[in-house]
Amino acid sequence: MLYVQIERWPVAGSFVISRGAKTEAVTVVAEVSHSGRTGRGECVPYPRYGETPEATLAALQAMQGPVSSGLDRQALRAAMPAGAARNALDCALLDLEAKTSGQRVWSLLGRPAPAACITAYTISLGTPDAMAAATAKAAHRPLLKIKLGGDGDGLRIAAVRKAAPRSELIVDANEAWTPHDLERNLAACAEMGVTLVEQPLPAGHDEALARIARPVAVCADESVHDRASLEGLRERYDAVNIKLDKTGGLTEAMAMADAAQALGFDIMIGCMVATSLAMAPAMLLAQQARFVDLDGPLLLARDRDGGLRYDGSLVYPPEPALWG
Repeated sequence: MLYVQIERWPVAGSFVISRGAKTEAVTVVAEVSHSGRTGRGECVPYPRYGETPEATLAALQAMQGPVSSGLDRQALRAAMPAGAARNALDCALLDLEAKTSGQRVWSLLGRPAPAACITAYTISLGTPDAMAAATAKAAHRPLLKIKLGGDGDGLRIAAVRKAAPRSELIVDANEAWTPHDLERNLAACAEMGVTLVEQPLPAGHDEALARIARPVAVCADESVHDRASLEGLRERYDAVNIKLDKTGGLTEAMAMADAAQALGFDIMIGCMVATSLAMAPAMLLAQQARFVDLDGPLLLARDRDGGLRYDGSLVYPPEPALWG
């Protein structure tokens, strides 16, 4: 049996990127039950990719028949396109497999047991002064992810660096830069000791990255979705951000991480703003990642009960009752 519902989780304050602000995380949760056991998966429909909670809910509800007939994860990849809906169902099926077998999910998949790791903590886009103030409160964290947005980004990153002189910085422009300001902004980031710049140019219009000397490593996010999208990015990017909502679940994400590393990409494991149920499967990939960005629950006013354990910026693997 498949049960699906939309959930709404208030954000602590607001979460601002170059495309706008949000005050709540809207997630879709899939639950697959069989023989008295239930597996769960959570996804975040993303308007950037034409997804809505209602359409995601409908897409999952349409899978009631196949799920009742014993649909497995391998058949799921052929039955649904990559995206948020398939992610929720893939993770729910994995959770159910683990609960049915009495094993942790990483043992089922032949993967090493995940260990606690450092996650980035996100600073929302704002004025340089506002971002500096927010950064000062988080300056004790070892890894900060700074949202940028175009004009004035040099001033923003300088203000952030002054407020957090010892933190490692990665920045995310969310496609807001242009070929005209690309080199100037990359130089400003390099001057401030930024380690990684995420998706500076719009997906599909990022050819300039192949024509310049990049003083800072550049990571693809909106430009990369699954294994098929990797090969064409080799001259433009140094790293790829793998998110389960883009790949359509952990099953594809694991294969993608292996393929990306074989091509020489560094790995970043990313997330949307969501609860610990959405973060938990991604913890299996954190061991392969140079950068882990699983701070979604830290940005919420509250997490779901039994969520992941966060000790500052250290995030621990899920307990069986949560997932896997």
